[in-house]
Amino acid sequence: MTEIIHQVWAGMIGATWLEQVATVLGIAGVVLMMRQNIWTFPISLLQVTLFGYVCFLGGLYSGAVLQAMFFAALVYGWIHWTRGRSAENPLPVRRLGVRERWLYLAGMLVLWLGWGAAMARIGAALAQADAFVFSASVMSQWLQARKILENWLGWVLANTVAMVVFWTKQYYWFAVLYFVFWCLAWGGFVAWRRSMKAGRIPA
Repeated sequence: MTEIIHQVWAGMIGATWLEQVATVLGIAGVVLMMRQNIWTFPISLLQVTLFGYVCFLGGLYSGAVLQAMFFAALVYGWIHWTRGRSAENPLPVRRLGVRERWLYLAGMLVLWLGWGAAMARIGAALAQADAFVFSASVMSQWLQARKILENWLGWVLANTVAMVVFWTKQYYWFAVLYFVFWCLAWGGFVAWRRSMKAGRIPA
């Protein structure tokens, strides 16, 4: 155990400034998302840019492509949250219907199998595990951009596997970051559900 702790500490101390900055921005972005604060979008756009670059350097190609998709989804979410809205008339949180849930799960499964096969073919690191993170994250990001409550449960799944992926690749800052994301996802679910039941958005 002591040896593992020393290894993790050495990895965190030796992490690049890009990993460290991306970690801090990532936490800030999720906290702001939990609070449904519009500043989550510019901060998260910077974070995914840095994160994607680090993933590309480490051969985690699914992770790199995922950040590019996050970038596009964040731009869409920023527009969707604000178009025709105001502080008095904000976009409300809603839940998926039964049919929508099955479509969501089917879409995630198809994306996982297809992307995993493609990544394995080109020799990507941890192809299947990284592909699961990719598929769950893509679907969750889409739900989040639409302000749908279940996005947080998708993030719980994605972050659980992502912690293992980044730990295995010895990106300890990112492994810790995804543990924080995992905790924040539960917090986000509770906060958004409370907001939905109250029928209003926090200031």
